[in-house]
Amino acid sequence: MGEVMKEASMIEIERKFLVNSKAYKDQASSKTRIEQGFLNTHKERTVRVRIMGDQGFITVKGISNASGTSRFEWEKEIPVAEASSLLKICEKGILQKYRYCIPSGEHVIEVDEFLGENQGLVVAEIELKSEEEKFIRPDWLGEEVTGDIKYYNSQLSKHPFKEW
Repeated sequence: MGEVMKEASMIEIERKFLVNSKAYKDQASSKTRIEQGFLNTHKERTVRVRIMGDQGFITVKGISNASGTSRFEWEKEIPVAEASSLLKICEKGILQKYRYCIPSGEHVIEVDEFLGENQGLVVAEIELKSEEEKFIRPDWLGEEVTGDIKYYNSQLSKHPFKEW
């Protein structure tokens, strides 16, 4: 039973939205630069390497459910030097972005402002405890794109926004 409980806590429930104004910047509690790449972008699993500020991470994500809202996620902090070395062997298409964290009631909305090949794309994500959980929706939160794979970071690394 302990294993089932452990795995259940590794499920990420997230909704994704486009952003329709820059108003989020005034509400942000933090802004962090992120560089990330993918060691593997198989449709059933992705392995991501990320440098976020002064921290390194390796993350494994599983296939999404039918709605695109939930999926398995495992993440471990690693030394930045190791993350930097792993970025050098990632698949083509390293992503760069700024992440803004905006408090919204009991939640934090993360807004990613993409740079480089994806410049001009701004996407917001909110993690929830259940797929039905209610949350405060700021005016700058636009069209929902949860489950639309073209907005997945693993796909943006292969098919950047500027090519759409």
